[in-house]
Amino acid sequence: MTSPTTQTRAIKIGPLTVGGGNPIVVIAGPCVIESEKHALETAEQLKRIFADAGVPFIYKSSYDKANRSSIKSYRGPGITEGLRILRKVKEELDVPILSDIHKEEEVDPAAQVLDVLQIPAFLCRQTDLVVKAANSGIPVNVKKGQFLAPWDMKNVIDKIKECGNEDIMLTERGFMFGYNNMVVDMRSLVLMREFGYPVVFDCTHSLQLPGGQGTTSGGQRDLVPHLTRGAVAVGCDMLFMEAHPDPDSAPSDGPNMLKFETLPALLKQIKAIDELHLK
Repeated sequence: MTSPTTQTRAIKIGPLTVGGGNPIVVIAGPCVIESEKHALETAEQLKRIFADAGVPFIYKSSYDKANRSSIKSYRGPGITEGLRILRKVKEELDVPILSDIHKEEEVDPAAQVLDVLQIPAFLCRQTDLVVKAANSGIPVNVKKGQFLAPWDMKNVIDKIKECGNEDIMLTERGFMFGYNNMVVDMRSLVLMREFGYPVVFDCTHSLQLPGGQGTTSGGQRDLVPHLTRGAVAVGCDMLFMEAHPDPDSAPSDGPNMLKFETLPALLKQIKAIDELHLK
């Protein structure tokens, strides 16, 4: 078994290098694109917060939330308008961009804009989607399904490697424990790192309560910093955290998103813990 400090494959994402013993990188942003103005403002604020903390940053926001609880849930602006907005964020603010893809036909246009293609947890076993994403040549982040053991992700890795793409990241986002509840087994971070690819801990979705509010998901935002510190201490290459200036008014995943104002103190702790692994 590898130790938490074992180096994983180094992957280039825009100007950043993930894994390979490099400092931890954080993927952050609102759950879903609300408007061009909101995306530019939030990305600019986050870029400043992360620069002040000295922590590398990738901006994340979804152009479509295709797996909502209710038919009436806000899904985002859609792929065409969403990618236009994300391209503007990328070009104006010079930050790497990540977003979710849900269908094979989304891969080609998304790969023209995004620096990382993300496979949502519910779709991690969709072979055609995974293969199409891998064939794009873009780094692929696959979220481990809430129904999979960490060692099951070896099959996902093999699908991507068969396409000649080894820029692979694996995300732990917890597994279902009973109804409307997620729990995280921190052993998963260590076990998935044994495959030799960067591992991401999803700080906020790990504390989601799926469908916990009937037509929307609940969450336990106050616990996010605690699990985040634990994951960095165990050892991971990246963190994924959805953040919003006013989560209580967010149209999607507000209960488990972090407030911007809480980030500076948490990032300081993350950096300090991560530096222990780098020594």
